[in-house]
Amino acid sequence: MRFLSDWSLHEVMADRLILETGKHHMVLFPLAANLVRVFVYRPEQPRPANTWSIDPLGDLPREGRHRLSSDGFETPQWRWEETADGLVIEMENLRLTVHRPLRLEWSIRYQSQWITVARDRPTGGIAVARHGLGVEHYMTRSSDERYYGLGEKSGDLERSGRHFEMRTLDAMGYRADRTDPLYKHIPFTITRTAEGLSYGLFYDNLSTSRFDLGNELDNYHPPYRAFRAEDGDLDMWFLLGPDILDVVKGFTRLTGGVAFGPKWSLGYSGSTMHYTDAPNAQERLGEFVDLCQQHAIPCDSFQLSSGYSSIGAKRYVFTWNRDKVPSPQAMVKRFHDAGMRVIANIKPCLLTDHPAYDDVADQGLFVADSDTGTPEISPFWDADGSHLDFTNPATQQWWQDNLTTQLLEMGVDSSWNDNNEFQIIDQQARLAGFGTPLTASVGKPVLSLLMVRASHDAQARHAPDKRPFLITRSGGPGLQRYAQTWTGDNRTEWRTLRYNQRMGLGLALSGISNIGHDVGGFAGPRPDAELFIRWVQNGVMHPRFTIHSWNDDGTVNEPWMYPEAVDAIRQAIELRYRLLPYLYTLLWQAHVDHEPMIRPTFLDHEHDTTTFEENDEFLLGRDLLVATVIEPDARSRTLYLPDNHEGWYTFEGDQHFAPGTTVTVDAPLEHMPIFVRAGSVIPTSERIAHVDAERDTARALRLYPFTRKGQRTVTIFEDDGESHLDQGPGTLVMTLELACDEKTIHLNWQTQGHYRPAHDRLRIELPTDDRRALFVNGQQVTPGDSVALES
Repeated sequence: MRFLSDWSLHEVMADRLILETGKHHMVLFPLAANLVRVFVYRPEQPRPANTWSIDPLGDLPREGRHRLSSDGFETPQWRWEETADGLVIEMENLRLTVHRPLRLEWSIRYQSQWITVARDRPTGGIAVARHGLGVEHYMTRSSDERYYGLGEKSGDLERSGRHFEMRTLDAMGYRADRTDPLYKHIPFTITRTAEGLSYGLFYDNLSTSRFDLGNELDNYHPPYRAFRAEDGDLDMWFLLGPDILDVVKGFTRLTGGVAFGPKWSLGYSGSTMHYTDAPNAQERLGEFVDLCQQHAIPCDSFQLSSGYSSIGAKRYVFTWNRDKVPSPQAMVKRFHDAGMRVIANIKPCLLTDHPAYDDVADQGLFVADSDTGTPEISPFWDADGSHLDFTNPATQQWWQDNLTTQLLEMGVDSSWNDNNEFQIIDQQARLAGFGTPLTASVGKPVLSLLMVRASHDAQARHAPDKRPFLITRSGGPGLQRYAQTWTGDNRTEWRTLRYNQRMGLGLALSGISNIGHDVGGFAGPRPDAELFIRWVQNGVMHPRFTIHSWNDDGTVNEPWMYPEAVDAIRQAIELRYRLLPYLYTLLWQAHVDHEPMIRPTFLDHEHDTTTFEENDEFLLGRDLLVATVIEPDARSRTLYLPDNHEGWYTFEGDQHFAPGTTVTVDAPLEHMPIFVRAGSVIPTSERIAHVDAERDTARALRLYPFTRKGQRTVTIFEDDGESHLDQGPGTLVMTLELACDEKTIHLNWQTQGHYRPAHDRLRIELPTDDRRALFVNGQQVTPGDSVALES
């Protein structure tokens, strides 16, 4: 490696400056008032020429976006000046200085003065390979900085003092407190400085890379942090906060926003490998439907594991084992009649003895070996197989045709894109790259994204009037624009419950918050009854709620697996269904406003430094605080309630706690502590069954008033749950104003939109002993009364 040092100004354009530094160009893009990009590359050979991570308008073409494009950004007012000491690019609140010798420095205008928030290491900042591939970037590191992000990573949410590898890997049975790498590739960090300012740094590089955030020490350099990539260019996006939430929303928008899935995707989704692996799979699947009804467990979908596609002990995508599943259409109908959708597992690798392998190879649809040009072969599920090359339009067409004929036309509703880490041994294996060839070394997460994109497009064409819903296990930045995800094949143990929660929050801080975990644990022994109850209680408070298992002792995680626990399990799942209107509004807000659905407590309370301490609580939206019980035999829970100035209620509403206090509350086995921010209005449903807009005829608004004087606006979203936002019967947005003083509580609302739900009245609940007079839309009412929606 060699450090770039000397540079000269090469060209000035309306939206960029171009510097020359040896054989490389450095392009500086001021893209928004709080966003600047630095792109270092060899002009004759950018690696790769396109990106699939950046999608500011949500219209990314399949072939990607050229890296020199600034489309989708409105270039802000900016000025530049070159001096003997360097070059300065200045926007309203952000300034980038390029020093001589080459060193970058970012400053923010804060309280009428410029404050440096980040700078390259003075003993060498940007390094490139002398011969071959690879880039490195070194920045100074302060001991009082905090680091977050990097997507799905094990251990604590705050990343200081640790080293991480960014490489997609099928980490079966991982330890949630320490295993690295895992399934996803999200090279994005958030830094919070000692002054309480925040910025994000995204390296748009999808090769295997490593982040060092203070684990490494070198006597020849001051304290530093490092990014090292084995291939590709240095493409850095600097996002200024100044708050962490600003950074999170900005990165979510930058990478394409959040898919707005159907409402049923928020219901309970059943799953286990054992049903489809059983020789009588169709019978076992029907039993699941019967047992849900027998035990009164609401359920909206079932995830069909890959055993339905087996021949012997192996899995063959887009095939049906008719011995196990004699009639796929009848199997699907059995679920549909019970109000459940079917989500089928699909994999992007064909084993070498797959019935379609030779035909697909003859068409050139596989990733190609770097030496021979024949299909590259890697281990896959205890055999050898070849991965499909989704950068080839013909491959995408083959995939979509098979998904349509083999699954969607059988009645399957959705696709579960699994085992899509693309663990290709030959790093120089060739990808078609839509006419501009790529190597696997820079393109594996692209293949994951494009696989999901192809599945999404097939589903959209098959059911054009409905919003597609997909699940993916792997991917890079932007996967949230197509799919929901989860944290993979976790291990059954108490520590997984604790650290999966942190993994999910790390994803949420990295733009991916429509997530969940395999409830109960996937690998290892089955959970005992207590662990299972606590895991379900935690799972129902995540956007994705799925009980899924492979248990190596041959058991199956199901709501009724312990007769003594089924009542507590049912109670937790029923709570989730009561909260579906709230969850659905959160999903809509994630789509339209880039708001993360789950949130660490500090995201909405940065002024409260205590929230930055590692803890086992999280927020679901802005208003619900979930205090998971993560210790065996615990029947109470001690937690810190953030300082929100107004205090917190227990969800049941019988207690109010002052803000900024540590409390200990009862947590019997059938109960998980949940708190609501004072000043909130939580919509709840009385329909405890699968999602059905026509039968959702009763709705309540639960008020958690300010204890004294206060006012707040709350938004609630409704539609039919599956039509596109600009189609079907339309939408309904309720804007509610809650205002309180010492003697009265006032709730007023306005509605916008043409959609009319099945419920035409709203029951007003005041779940406290509050004795103040309650007025709704100007009329005094008694708590428990119902008020017309159009009052």
